[in-house]
Amino acid sequence: MTNHPASATVESGLQRFATVLSRERFQGLKAILDSLSRNLEALCAAVNDTSSYEELLARLGYRITFTNQIHVNDCYMRMTPAGGIRAVLPYHDIPTQRSLPTLVNLDSTVTTTPKSAGFFNALLAELKAQLSARD
Repeated sequence: MTNHPASATVESGLQRFATVLSRERFQGLKAILDSLSRNLEALCAAVNDTSSYEELLARLGYRITFTNQIHVNDCYMRMTPAGGIRAVLPYHDIPTQRSLPTLVNLDSTVTTTPKSAGFFNALLAELKAQLSARD
């Protein structure tokens, strides 16, 4: 029986996380996560330890706020300290033909629509399923 150091296991888990997250299917979720944290280890732990999109955002230090509609072009003009927006993520899901924008705000909130939150919640579940599956 071969003993593998714990760091090798963690490293391969992080590599798997990075590989699966970089798949085209998860590009919208990856853009959001990249806007929230550049720490891959923290992102991986948050994804593994949470069961919903809202819980994931909270684990990363963000509170989700909902709005009925986001006018993406207007939001770009508010990407200033006075405007309160740090990142505008205008994701468009081609298979469903839906626009699912997300705003990352300077006050540690993420603004999205209920439709977007539902979409990314399902996508998170899909990501977790692929991470736990053995290829």
